[in-house]
Amino acid sequence: MVPGRRFERARPRARRQDRQGLRARRGDAGSALVSVLVAGLNYKSTPLDLLERFSFDATELAKALHAARASEHVREAVILSTCNRTEVYAVVDGFHSGVGALRQFLSEFHHVAPEDFTDRLYGLYEDEAVTHLFAVASGIDSMVVGEPQILSQVRRAFRTADEEGAVGSTLSALFRQAIRVGRRARAETQIARSASTLAMAGATLARAELDSLEGKTVLVVGAGKMSDLAAVAIAQEGARVLIANRTASRAHIVAERAGGTAVAMADLQTALVDADLVLASTGASQPLITRDMVAAAMEDRVRPLVILDLAVPRDVEPAAAEVDRVTLKDMDDLREAVAPDGEQLREVDRVRDIIGEEVPKFLAWQRTHALAPLLHALQARAEHVRSAELKRAAGLLADLDDREREAVETLTRSMIAKLLHDPMKALKEQAGTAGGEALARALRMLYALPNDEG
Repeated sequence: MVPGRRFERARPRARRQDRQGLRARRGDAGSALVSVLVAGLNYKSTPLDLLERFSFDATELAKALHAARASEHVREAVILSTCNRTEVYAVVDGFHSGVGALRQFLSEFHHVAPEDFTDRLYGLYEDEAVTHLFAVASGIDSMVVGEPQILSQVRRAFRTADEEGAVGSTLSALFRQAIRVGRRARAETQIARSASTLAMAGATLARAELDSLEGKTVLVVGAGKMSDLAAVAIAQEGARVLIANRTASRAHIVAERAGGTAVAMADLQTALVDADLVLASTGASQPLITRDMVAAAMEDRVRPLVILDLAVPRDVEPAAAEVDRVTLKDMDDLREAVAPDGEQLREVDRVRDIIGEEVPKFLAWQRTHALAPLLHALQARAEHVRSAELKRAAGLLADLDDREREAVETLTRSMIAKLLHDPMKALKEQAGTAGGEALARALRMLYALPNDEG
């Protein structure tokens, strides 16, 4: 199964995994069954007019994380919401129950009927979920392959979930490794060497519409990292750059870097009149530029206006495209303009090789981590027996001095460690298999260990 396929196509493989892996995962961990799942919508599976309805504003992420974890089937959750995707990574008790819970969460939180998006929703489970996150963090699943922003977005999504108490040991380990994989991919391959931001790719699209940016006036709406990089690149091509942003201080910083001029949002209408190109990329939940604003700007001019709306949700009303002499491009248009070339595809293959090395490392950690309650119980049982027997023999050891008592302690601890070494080693080696389950069950029975979580 390829990451990004729709949920309905993802089901058969996951159903087999549920059936084949249930007992082993429950037995080895000595706890409730949990696995990693990602459910989401992205630019590959979903048209922009639907994808933007599932965007999460930064101010509502805390509420959303708690809502996602309200289901009894969801143990941990991280929400990754960018202009390319909305994905919920979760630790769940099974594929179907997990996808059902996350689908219901997305539906209720965004007030979208399940039937309106279920055929676009993809669900990836266990190793495929891990592979997908590593690909996302590495930039090879982005619309602009290798783009630099996604790694910081993954890091920020994890940090927010961690601060809200929405992650436990599994997603914490997974996201920390994903961030390391993203860094490794960029250090060991050329995936990021020629990568541009979406805004810079959009500027390339605009250049095709305007022939050249030299001498043109470009209005950049938004002053985030993507807009910052684009503004500098556009200015280097000889364009006059105007920066409009809700936070005036940030607009001035970006304008200074680009050698441009900061514009108050209150003066956006006037700036539209001057602009040859508008590049909009903010985090606003509603359009900032309406059809009426664009129509008014075009009343007293004959020059065409090109608008690039690179925001999700959109910053510009789609109806603005109906105004004469206005060309409006959005993320759906950009998708066709940023297909990777042969060199980039070769680097993608190199990154996939790295991911192929890293996924087994996480799965091995996950298996060992699942064993922790059983291993701790086994060691605790052995220590209890050792301590009890030493107490029973206290009278026989009364004449020993401190040095001799320490020797007895060391000797008995060493004996216990040697006795436990082979069964613990075998348990780790067979983790996740039917043999591992049988061994775990035998150890519980032989050593009278508890069969509950932790």
